[in-house]
Amino acid sequence: MFEALPDMAAKRAELTPERTAFIDLGGDRTWTFAAIDTAVSQVAAGLTDIGLKPGERLAALTMNRVEFFIALFACQRTGIILAPLNWRQPAAELSGVLESVGASAMLFDQPNAETALELAETHALSTIAIEPGTDAQTCFAAFFDMPVRRMRSKAHATHPWYLLFTSGTTGLPKAVIQTARMGWANALNIAQAIDLTSQDASINYLPLFHTAGINLYTLPIFLFGGVSTVLPKFEIDDVFGLLRSGSVTQFFGVPAIYQALSLHDGVDTVDWSRLRCGCGGAPLPETQIRFFAERGLHICNGFGMTETGPTAFLNDEAAAAVKIGSVGKAQMLTEARLDGVMDAAPGEGELLLRGPAITPGYFENSEATEKAFDDDGWLRTGDIARRDTDGYYFIVDRIKDMFISGGENVYPAEVERVLDSHPDILEAAVVGVSDERWGEVGAAFLLARPGRAIDADGLPAWCRERLAAYKVPKRFHIVDDFPRTAAGKVRKPLLKERIS
Repeated sequence: MFEALPDMAAKRAELTPERTAFIDLGGDRTWTFAAIDTAVSQVAAGLTDIGLKPGERLAALTMNRVEFFIALFACQRTGIILAPLNWRQPAAELSGVLESVGASAMLFDQPNAETALELAETHALSTIAIEPGTDAQTCFAAFFDMPVRRMRSKAHATHPWYLLFTSGTTGLPKAVIQTARMGWANALNIAQAIDLTSQDASINYLPLFHTAGINLYTLPIFLFGGVSTVLPKFEIDDVFGLLRSGSVTQFFGVPAIYQALSLHDGVDTVDWSRLRCGCGGAPLPETQIRFFAERGLHICNGFGMTETGPTAFLNDEAAAAVKIGSVGKAQMLTEARLDGVMDAAPGEGELLLRGPAITPGYFENSEATEKAFDDDGWLRTGDIARRDTDGYYFIVDRIKDMFISGGENVYPAEVERVLDSHPDILEAAVVGVSDERWGEVGAAFLLARPGRAIDADGLPAWCRERLAAYKVPKRFHIVDDFPRTAAGKVRKPLLKERIS
């Protein structure tokens, strides 16, 4: 799919220069596509003038802001590779991440200045502060005073554009290469799935060091000529105010976000029926699906990975209330098959994916890249999936999360779905732990619903009515919250550490 692509910012500005691209809620400014393109040209020239060359890495440690997207498009225009960093991590953790990609410079904002400057000193990086008055070698805002210089007219489809790091639930995160072709393939995948048009508007609030922050749905909406309101980060009242205002038409969230929305005092002041909503990062519990369906909103579960651009699957609204738990079908530019299962036949196996939205691999990590793909170029997802007779897919569980108890396979996700249906349980996470008699048994960590108390002593009998005996957890732990990744996934290795 294409060897070279038009420069995204330049092409969008050519088509709809005066339409609004971004509303910066934090900076109280509206940006047209023409203004974005002009800023991209200035920043591209500025980055070049301070010595950054094509292929060099520019690390970014910043909250959500329009300047991030300007830098992203400037990197596409110059061939510089952007490497967004997780602002939730301390400098000690980020140091290893920086070493893995060999950055030359650090772009940062005021809230992250202390960490950024510490890393810059440790790794001998040149520094670029977004706001004026911050201690740095270069001020990003000063680039906007530069004359406009046109640079590249096209973006190479498969060269690294930016790097996103795997969530790091186990081991050191790997840098997943993202390309312009992946960006367009994801935009087409999600656009045809949600009927995206230039009239759509969404909110950018998910962190920009995660694929959802960039690609669900901000970059696709930009490419299709819609508008995104940028929030520095997720603040429940700010998001709720935008949803209640009626200005948002498309919304994407992870289960933890929908959970927070459902518990908000004003949940019934929003006209949910006018919204189209998608969910990813982890399965949305059935209780949440039904909660919003009662209010006229059919949330469509999807599935994707950093390595898949991310959109691979998304359920359709017609099936959302019928195929509970399904992630739908593979979208237009993604092929899917189940290892060991005949094509199109119902069955269960490891999910394999292929298509232009799939990453070419991990940055400067040929060993990890080779392990990720089979001989025919199919990406091994590491997820067990099931396809039903209608062709709809269901994610059973991660292969690595499955454990064997008394010779029987146990998928924690199945047990979690049952526990999530308990009237006193808001969310459950199950892990396998060592046991002298059975080899491994389940340990369940439970978060109570507000105003409810969980009777842990009564749970084994309650579970036994709904699960085979070997699937019933042998330990139940009540927690105040879960350790999570940026995508809202529970970091299960940390839960295991609590037990040990």
